[in-house]
Amino acid sequence: MLNESTTNSTVDLNLLENRNTAIDNRIVFHAPGLKRYQTSEYEQHKEIEFVAISVTGEACSLNCEHCKTGVLRGMRDLSSSRESLYELCSRLHDQGAKGILISGGSDRRGRVPLRKHIPDMIKVRQEFDLVIRVHPGLPDEETCRGLADVEIDGAMVDIIGDDATIRDVYHLNTDVDEYESVLERLERHGVPSVPHIIMGLHYGRMLGEANALKMISRHALKLLVLVILMPLSGTPMAAVIPPSVTEITDFFKLARRTLPNDKIMLGCARPLGPQKVKIDRAAIDSGLNGIAYPADGIVKYAESRGLKPEFINACCGVSW
Repeated sequence: MLNESTTNSTVDLNLLENRNTAIDNRIVFHAPGLKRYQTSEYEQHKEIEFVAISVTGEACSLNCEHCKTGVLRGMRDLSSSRESLYELCSRLHDQGAKGILISGGSDRRGRVPLRKHIPDMIKVRQEFDLVIRVHPGLPDEETCRGLADVEIDGAMVDIIGDDATIRDVYHLNTDVDEYESVLERLERHGVPSVPHIIMGLHYGRMLGEANALKMISRHALKLLVLVILMPLSGTPMAAVIPPSVTEITDFFKLARRTLPNDKIMLGCARPLGPQKVKIDRAAIDSGLNGIAYPADGIVKYAESRGLKPEFINACCGVSW
């Protein structure tokens, strides 16, 4: 057992006990094929297992302040290919893919143009049985109905709880009510919801995160993914300071108490270096159920807390 000097976060035994009794004592470490990943404890052995595809390439009408389309870089670009989504997935399946993330840039209303690809998604599910996750943005009624027909593994949606953040960071002319409507539409159509909360999204400030968590708690979800603002070079937020480890830890604990029976994961995006180690330890101490791209030493740290690690080369919450 590691002593308290090994972490700056305080172990909340009540949260750990709640996590272990309400769910189980497993912790799942994820390494989706978005980038090459290796530590002394965990090596991503097959990047092709889970592949991210952008249906718009790097094009996005929003150009959000924190991203400026950077998140789309590195994904397979369907828009520049002569292949259909079905043909691309057929080729990926032959190469050993087990699952795909279908993403892309948004239109001015915040919607990723997925509807025209629904027939291909249905064929992919029927013929290759690939796990399909999607980034739909703010899907409308018809898109939610189509995703239900596909029987996707999950719709990964950023939930924002502050109108100013929606306007100033995402450049959208809408409000928090639309984000709750998205959760309602997905729930009504039986589409597994995988909401994401980006901590510090408003230029490093914790502004609407607690409200986003409240909205999510009112709807059915497959799991919650928490991520943290990563200041990216070439964006207006390149010099922004993310929330402190204390603020992050407090929100981890709030999320665990708000959703005591739901899986909560620490997703891909978060600051790197020594701060990442502290954040990952705080996630474990706060009773979260999994971590994407864990920092070196975190697997052993989880074991020291009585948790049993599992490893999956795919997005948070995906299992083969």
